Amino acid sequence: MNKNIPILVIGAGSIGERHINNLLLLGYENIYVYRQRNLPFRNVKSEKISVVTEWNVLQDIPFVFSIICTPSNQHLEQAIQCLNMNMHVLVEKPLAHKAFDSDALIQLAKNKNKLLYVAYMMRFHPHIITVKKHITNNTYGKLKTIRTHWGSYLPDWHPYEDYKTSYAAQSEMGGGVALTLSHDLDLVNWLAGAPIDSSIANFGVSEALDIEAESVADFQITYKNDITAQVHLNYLERQPNRHYIFIFEHATLRLDYFSATLTTSGSFVETQEIIKNFDRNDLFVEELKYFIELIQGENVTSVSEEQILESELITNLCNHE
Repeated sequence: MNKNIPILVIGAGSIGERHINNLLLLGYENIYVYRQRNLPFRNVKSEKISVVTEWNVLQDIPFVFSIICTPSNQHLEQAIQCLNMNMHVLVEKPLAHKAFDSDALIQLAKNKNKLLYVAYMMRFHPHIITVKKHITNNTYGKLKTIRTHWGSYLPDWHPYEDYKTSYAAQSEMGGGVALTLSHDLDLVNWLAGAPIDSSIANFGVSEALDIEAESVADFQITYKNDITAQVHLNYLERQPNRHYIFIFEHATLRLDYFSATLTTSGSFVETQEIIKNFDRNDLFVEELKYFIELIQGENVTSVSEEQILESELITNLCNHE
């Protein structure tokens, strides 16, 4: 793809700056950033970026794609705006924080022949790709159950801001631990590879954090192929803790995210695969490269439909009502 194509990044918080830097890393420099206030960047050092604070200025620029990095409650509206402006869209998760008309959104993507892709970058983790291959190839028999645990301390996420005012702490902005850390819900749905048969969700609010959004969420999911999943998410652990267990008929695989270690055990000698010098940003780069490959293909509308329906499923799982 021509590296001089105009690209729009909406929002320039920490994730917006990450996407900007990754675009620059891949050689794209015709980048426009739309934000409500023209504040200085924290971690972007290129002078070739055009910052725009008025939406109407963008109307006549032939953007090829946009990356939406705003608070969660703005994602859906901005995705629709960008589709209507004939852009492919990479939108940070979640696509929507409330129930939405998925049929109308699918039809819009089809009418515009554009890709709407939701940024769940954990699908690009090398160990997760390995697990996916074992499921597909039936290496250890059938996958029976998945257990995930992800806990970290919300006040430590962005020390430069008051965590209580962040979108992650406010339900009305699409926050709360369930949607904010919904990567693991996407993972279990993707790896299970079947429709959900039943699910139970429990949410808890911690007085210690003094936020109104839920700080603990637990999900129990059964899929129509009899795979089960248990997903635990919390904002409370001072020492970040993130791990995954995949139980097959003939082996158990354990992934420790922070040590980038995948351990395989069964009725054989235990093995370990370790990614040396694991860099989380590599997942975002691979995701961006994959998105760019997709928009050059012929299946964009079918991928959009799949992504929209999967996003609707996650939004419904995280709905407190």
